[in-house]
Amino acid sequence: MIEIDGSYGEGGGQILRTAVALSCLTGESIKISRIRANRPKPGLAMQHLKGIEAAKFVSNAEVEGLSFGSTEVKFKPGELKKGKFRIDIGTAGSVTLILQTILLPSFLHGNSFEIRGGTDVNWSPPFDYFKNVFLRALREMKGRVNSELMSRGYYPKGGGLIKVDVEASDFRGFQFIDECRKDAHVSGVSHCLNLPRHVVERQSNSARKILISKGYNPDIKNEAGEGFSTGSGITLWCGYKGGSSLGERGKRAEIVGKEAADNILAELESNACFDEYLADQLMPFAAIAEGKTAYTTSKITLHQKSNAYVIESFFGDIININEQKKEIKIKGVGII
Repeated sequence: MIEIDGSYGEGGGQILRTAVALSCLTGESIKISRIRANRPKPGLAMQHLKGIEAAKFVSNAEVEGLSFGSTEVKFKPGELKKGKFRIDIGTAGSVTLILQTILLPSFLHGNSFEIRGGTDVNWSPPFDYFKNVFLRALREMKGRVNSELMSRGYYPKGGGLIKVDVEASDFRGFQFIDECRKDAHVSGVSHCLNLPRHVVERQSNSARKILISKGYNPDIKNEAGEGFSTGSGITLWCGYKGGSSLGERGKRAEIVGKEAADNILAELESNACFDEYLADQLMPFAAIAEGKTAYTTSKITLHQKSNAYVIESFFGDIININEQKKEIKIKGVGII
């Protein structure tokens, strides 16, 4: 049984998600202790419970400690299932964070998911980032995923719906450093539900004006409608980098647009291939690929170091993080 210290590094939910995903794929049992020990509210939150429940179902796993607030979980995977799965988080919990638990093992046989929850919520990748930045990088490594946004879900009601089809794939390492090119074309979507259309227009106009002033050519679509939950936001992407912001009561739409533009500009001004979030999220997939993967990132973070710790608990010393060059190299073990 592989033992994981859930308080290592940034000590958040990413340790849990990566460990469970790799456990499902490798068949190795794990024990995760001190889960989120450094957080104001330690232990499993509802988001983490739902992720482990989904992984349990997909992998026929036996699980101990699967309760709200639990600080220790034992996860013993069985045989991976292949099929169509419906997951309802029941809150505005992030659909993309659920995917971080179940996407990786699904590449072995292929699976389809319908996931209901939050598509655009704080502290998680927006669905548009997942589709247009993360999956773009995954395609270079021969990872085949089709994804579709059916409806958006905002905090606190959630209710968004996505469909994801994962094809069985033979992952290959990729030298992103060799493919890193400067791109001036920024794409994006400004969106809202149950709010006046001028909200999305003001968000996109604010972001567009800032990006143009910095020499970029933005193409930002406006999307307004009615739905189960109320909210707004904007996500921008360019190459392997993104930026986003969410609306909230009392926050002017122009500020939402400015925050998203400032976020992506901070990344685009770096000469790195990846933004700091993609550099973290791609690590487990590079680890199971055949061959070497290399990329630079705008920032070396505790999230990346924590992910490396979990991955190397399974596979040994396969990750090199060069803080001076802000470069990450991963020698894949070729499981898929």
